[in-house]
Amino acid sequence: MALKITVIGTGYLGATHAAAMAELGFEVLGLDVVPEKIEMLQRGEVPMYEPGLEELLAKHVAGIEGSSGRLRFTMDWAEVAEFGDIHFVCVNTPQKHGEYACDMSYVDAAFASLAPHLTGPALVVGKSTVPVGSAERLGRTLVELAPAGEEVELAWNPEFLREGLAVQDTLHPDRIVAGVRSERSEKLLREVYATPMAEGSPFVVTDFPTAELVKTAANSFLATKISFINAMAEVCEAAGGDVVKLAEAIGYDDRIGRKFLRAGIGFGGGCLPKDIRAFMARAGELGADQALTFLREIDSINMRRRGQMVEMTREALGGGSFLGKRIAVLGATFKPDSDDVRDSPALNVAGQIHLQGGQVTVYDPKGLANARRLFPTLGYADTAAEAVRGAHVVLHLTEWSEFRELDPAALGEAVTDRVVLDGRNALDPAVWRAAGWKYRAMGRPAA
Repeated sequence: MALKITVIGTGYLGATHAAAMAELGFEVLGLDVVPEKIEMLQRGEVPMYEPGLEELLAKHVAGIEGSSGRLRFTMDWAEVAEFGDIHFVCVNTPQKHGEYACDMSYVDAAFASLAPHLTGPALVVGKSTVPVGSAERLGRTLVELAPAGEEVELAWNPEFLREGLAVQDTLHPDRIVAGVRSERSEKLLREVYATPMAEGSPFVVTDFPTAELVKTAANSFLATKISFINAMAEVCEAAGGDVVKLAEAIGYDDRIGRKFLRAGIGFGGGCLPKDIRAFMARAGELGADQALTFLREIDSINMRRRGQMVEMTREALGGGSFLGKRIAVLGATFKPDSDDVRDSPALNVAGQIHLQGGQVTVYDPKGLANARRLFPTLGYADTAAEAVRGAHVVLHLTEWSEFRELDPAALGEAVTDRVVLDGRNALDPAVWRAAGWKYRAMGRPAA
């Protein structure tokens, strides 16, 4: 009999996972506790921008003309428990207010709500990013609260989604990690992921703690790589070197690699910052805090970049006050191909300059609605051309392909001063300088 799958939590991770499971051929039931979210998903719409996700939903959501009908949504825990053989828990684990630790309340609530309805054999699979040791505790909770007791098993299967590439990463993962305690759990997860495994995706079987650590370890490594090249940019600034050429030269060493070596204003978003902070907090609880003290410096380097971009902008304007100066900001999201503005370096820089008296106008291809909600006092424009009108300096802070394709000559006609600061080292300096612009980037010579 074909497996039936439920997905608990239909935010960014859950909606993507549910649609992908339907694409792999499974009958899927998604659950959320927010009625508006369920109503949107039932129409085949998503509450965030993620390339390819709405098309995938429309292909499978029941009730949409021409769909497979394999994907439905509900708010009923009893219906979910009765329907599913495997229950994927995909709820959020944000950073706690005023602390480094992550907030487990949504995960705990999901387990507490599902377990009392589990009257027969089932596999519950955690996908949320949680502190190491959580799975052990949640496994006990399941056995205690579920009428089926030890017939309900837990597995941990961390997600590795990149925003902007989430659909591809779910259907064609570069690895599948399964933290399991029984052959049955492993067999069921192998069945779920049979298609990507047949295409060559490696399947790594681990214990619970290792599975929980993989995501935070991976994100900590990526954060370290980004902050390393940003630290080198600071040295290049002091020494008159070129961090782009430095990154190119060391990137040819295949032990280092070229990815994540673009110096700029640093990382943000809903994963890397909170994950490395939660990792530090959990290591402290385990008595292993000295092992991760280097992550404090990684975080510090990253946050310092934002202030350095503000100061670079001040210097470009003559070194004085921002009062009376018009600053155009290209980019609001923390990365391209997303509408996510959580902990966005671009918006943070825009906000700092605004608070110091600058007249800031922001344009972003997809993130304007979310940016307006977060920073309602900033100015916003619907096009790049409108954003730069009358600007004394233009800041490029999110590396959308649209910005790389801008015509510097045409843009130059609209600004007060042709000064561009490239906070992502993604524009072509020669092209902008040829169009009469003064081009500066972090960690690169002025000319």
